[in-house]
Amino acid sequence: MGVSTEKVYRKTNALSISEPEQRIDHLMAVFNLTPSDPSKFTLMGIPGIPGLEAARLWISIPFTTFYIISLLGNFMVLFVVGKEQTLYKPMYLLICMLALTDISMSTSIVPKALCIFWFNLRGITMGGCLTQSFFFHASAMMHSAILVTMAFDHYIAICNPLRYATILTSVRIAKLGLLGLLRAVLVVMPLPLLLSRQPFCANRIIPHTYCKHIAVAKISCGDITVNRMYSLVLTFVVIVLDLTLIALSYILIIRAVLRMSSKKAHQKALNTCTAHICVMLTSYTAFLLSHLTHRFGQSIAPHFHIILANLYFLVPPMLNPIIYGVKYKELRDKVSKYTCRI
Repeated sequence: MGVSTEKVYRKTNALSISEPEQRIDHLMAVFNLTPSDPSKFTLMGIPGIPGLEAARLWISIPFTTFYIISLLGNFMVLFVVGKEQTLYKPMYLLICMLALTDISMSTSIVPKALCIFWFNLRGITMGGCLTQSFFFHASAMMHSAILVTMAFDHYIAICNPLRYATILTSVRIAKLGLLGLLRAVLVVMPLPLLLSRQPFCANRIIPHTYCKHIAVAKISCGDITVNRMYSLVLTFVVIVLDLTLIALSYILIIRAVLRMSSKKAHQKALNTCTAHICVMLTSYTAFLLSHLTHRFGQSIAPHFHIILANLYFLVPPMLNPIIYGVKYKELRDKVSKYTCRI
């Protein structure tokens, strides 16, 4: 009778272990993780890819390549504009601001991601996770604000060229940049504050390469309704507002271009906007694809979600300095002047 009771107890105890707990134990076994430090989170990198352990170094190659090209390109833009007084113009100051946000956005994530791929260092503290989340999202918001300011710059240059120098002075551009930075800090600050109030139980494994707000919120054992709602409203209100302002600027630009009688003037006006349009397409397309698939693409494989999210902070920072270097002859010539000396 005692033996029978013991067997029933063991069977009941085994059944009481929930499926999520079994999945967590399995992940810990796969990645050699131990719950010895309950104050830390664990970033899994890109889970779900067959043979991930063997593929880590291969995955790190595009990360490293894109990051190095991004740093070289953006620092070169900052160096050249800083050295050449002839480039102290509103558009080049805006390009420098864009370069700074690109450096901040990629640097807040890529070094930690490379530590995961190269050294299997997946642990991150709560403070480190919240700091990374804040800087990444604030840089993304600042990036969007600069694109809006660039659209306004093009509108003034094409629709009111005679007053361009008086309307868009360097001081005014600096003020618009500070306003964009203030907006980014104020609207993003609640995100880490909301996460810091959440309780986290046994599951501290984040299935991502970085501490994306919604990815961290999903592993909380508390109610994350406020986190979800604020994140969703913030994303769509800010992005929709910025895209609306950009669209309005281009509608006015197109209307002004159609009124021009000279085909040469048409081409010159359109060439002015080409670089900005390319940068917008790379930035907003990657962001919206990542965000929409993460929220509404439940049938999509998890690693595909993460790869799309990684494209947002890898591809635009790498392409932006190349786009502006190709389209703006003055900037291209100054870059060539310094690179030829090396």
